[in-house]
Amino acid sequence: MRENWRSKVSVLAAASALALSAATATPALADDAPETPLEVQMPTDVKIVEGTAPEPGTDVPFPVYETETTASADAMASAKAAPPSGTCLGATAAYGSNGCFQHNGDIVWAGDTKKDGMSAAVGVYTDYGRAEEVCVNKLGVNTWATCNKDYRETGNVRLRILRYDGDTGKFYQPEAWSGWIPVDGKY
Repeated sequence: MRENWRSKVSVLAAASALALSAATATPALADDAPETPLEVQMPTDVKIVEGTAPEPGTDVPFPVYETETTASADAMASAKAAPPSGTCLGATAAYGSNGCFQHNGDIVWAGDTKKDGMSAAVGVYTDYGRAEEVCVNKLGVNTWATCNKDYRETGNVRLRILRYDGDTGKFYQPEAWSGWIPVDGKY
């Protein structure tokens, strides 16, 4: 009888621990507004690359939501969402930011989805030791920016999606990570 009671208590304790870890380790979803942005410490040698608006008529990875914007009309016209291209891998989102990797051309896409005074940022890590770089979209809300890179075709990249405050040069959570993405696009 006593052994049966211990088994029940053990199962209950394990279930409680699992529920607590799930509640505290769950990343913020793309639409969850943070109570207060938490600063993320980045390496001092991280290279920040300002993204550019894609050419007019370029298919972007997926549409961003329609809301007010502070970007110029020219930037908006060339960076507005178009039908999905289906060529972007590792699509990842966190509050206010979307990102993915286009293997044909080694293009990093950064989409800004929130009007909060910050920019979308997509950090790129490799599995072969290349220095980390961050593609920042300063074009405004509801836009996409691209950073054209050249990665080793036999390597993999991993994306880290965050927010960036250009006035302070600091990065903020919530953040999200993609899995490893083959540079050649062949899983």
